[in-house]
Amino acid sequence: MLFRSHFSRTNRVLAVTLANHFASLVIANSQATQTAFIEAGGRKEITTVVYNGFDINKYQCPETEINRARQQLGLNGVFVVGHFSRLSSWKGQHLLLEALVHCPSDVIAIFVGDCLFGEQDYVEHLHQLVRELKLEKRVKFLGFQSNIVPLMHACDLIAHTSTAPEPFGRVIIEAMLCRRPVVAAAAGGVVELIENGKTGWLFSPGNSQQLAEVICNIKKQTSDVKRITDLSKIKASQNFRLDLINQQISQLLSQM
Repeated sequence: MLFRSHFSRTNRVLAVTLANHFASLVIANSQATQTAFIEAGGRKEITTVVYNGFDINKYQCPETEINRARQQLGLNGVFVVGHFSRLSSWKGQHLLLEALVHCPSDVIAIFVGDCLFGEQDYVEHLHQLVRELKLEKRVKFLGFQSNIVPLMHACDLIAHTSTAPEPFGRVIIEAMLCRRPVVAAAAGGVVELIENGKTGWLFSPGNSQQLAEVICNIKKQTSDVKRITDLSKIKASQNFRLDLINQQISQLLSQM
């Protein structure tokens, strides 16, 4: 997404200039991404939106694998909030740590992912924050995992906490396909994926107190959560199927 928070002015100008002069079609993965391209100087008439596609079957998981994951990680008897993303300051893992302080002691967090691009300082900051907030027994850093599906199913809630607008937010759809409730920062493409209170929950980016309130409410509302996750699974399966997305792209390319 061509926002200042993601790219330098030079990179934005270069990307837009090349697209305007040499591309017949620019496919954006959300309306937010399309808008950012146009606002950066991109030609509106060459853009269209096609969302990311997902292999629906990939997100099924046997109950035995889910139970094994929870047992191996010591997650039985607690409410698990999962965060699946590379460890980076703009991904906002620190917000979930800050929110945990305002949640009951049986709410714990697992972080799946690791740092890239020389962001080790942020990882050290997260570990320091865990110590300062006395959360050592309520936080697990699992690092990079090649298969996240059993871990997602093992969670009671998936949190998306980016402080800058996401172009899309793949983890949100992945959570829906795993029939897991998801709470996400309301910015960028995310607001196109979640209908607040109907297919998931939104909170103001950067607001850890509001995030904590949402986590606590979800923990209490068992029947409402099931209804919402059932609906989100249906909608995600209908709107983001990989075969349908590939078909849309093929049709667009055949018109070139």
